[in-house]
Amino acid sequence: MRLLCKMRIRMRDNHLFIFEMDFADTLRCIPMVVRMKLDLCGVKLSLRQWSHFTVAERNGLIKHPVESLNERAAYRARLLQLIRMQAGEEPKFLPVVNSGVWQKSDTVPDIILETARLFGEQEPTPDQWCSLSPLQRFALIKLTRPGHDNLNFVPAMREFFNTGLRQ
Repeated sequence: MRLLCKMRIRMRDNHLFIFEMDFADTLRCIPMVVRMKLDLCGVKLSLRQWSHFTVAERNGLIKHPVESLNERAAYRARLLQLIRMQAGEEPKFLPVVNSGVWQKSDTVPDIILETARLFGEQEPTPDQWCSLSPLQRFALIKLTRPGHDNLNFVPAMREFFNTGLRQ
């Protein structure tokens, strides 16, 4: 079972989750892939700023890799340039990048366990949590924020664990 931790199921950065497919080319949401990259780069992007980007620019941000420090720096520079050019304002920076929780894979965060219980879903095991990619873990943690988009928590869990945890 611990082998799952070693065999990371890698989701490419350009993969969009099924429940976000309808939103990829619209103004209605910032895809989770971009949210993860923003977190890694320490930049805050509002939906209003996102709406100023063209579809091509949005797709470029979705597909641009951020796995190495150089890629991350290039992504951040491009994003800051887009915010200044397209939105006509200075970007905002996150005070502290809190990526440690979703990058660790050996234990399931309490917020995930509590949210699963809240929605009546079976809690993921440490091995299931460990088998998720950093992007998938990031998505589940972001979807636990109270009063935000946590209605997508259950569809995301079901997609990530193939058919859902509860039978």
